[in-house]
Amino acid sequence: MSQHYRRRRRRITDMNVVPYIDVMLVLLIIFMITSPLLSKSVDVQLPNVKKATTVSSSNAKVIIVSINAQGQLFVDQDKKPLSTEQLIIRITALRRLSSNPSVLVRGDSRLAYGEIVKIMSLLQEAGVSKVGLMTKPLKE
Repeated sequence: MSQHYRRRRRRITDMNVVPYIDVMLVLLIIFMITSPLLSKSVDVQLPNVKKATTVSSSNAKVIIVSINAQGQLFVDQDKKPLSTEQLIIRITALRRLSSNPSVLVRGDSRLAYGEIVKIMSLLQEAGVSKVGLMTKPLKE
């Protein structure tokens, strides 16, 4: 008896991952190029102190008001400088969005202290109850 054996072609059940690796590498390159562009903020040299407290924005909303060496005002990560009137309007709108947010003033160390105090008093006039100053810890 002759038996005819047919060779059956086995289907390949393994997944072809080469296209996925290509897509992953392209995305990696895109993120490596764009991430430094997204993390740029207002250039401010914070004053150094011996003991600085870390602020966690997970519990409560924190609004950061930045003042650069030229005295220009910025809110959070905005690149466009604001006038004092625009700052009060913006802070008032942000206060309505979250309940009782803290406001931190990120003032440049080269700026006169009086300018920072003026901004802090403007914030208190706008109804902000918690105003703080941002600093940088000293390197040992």
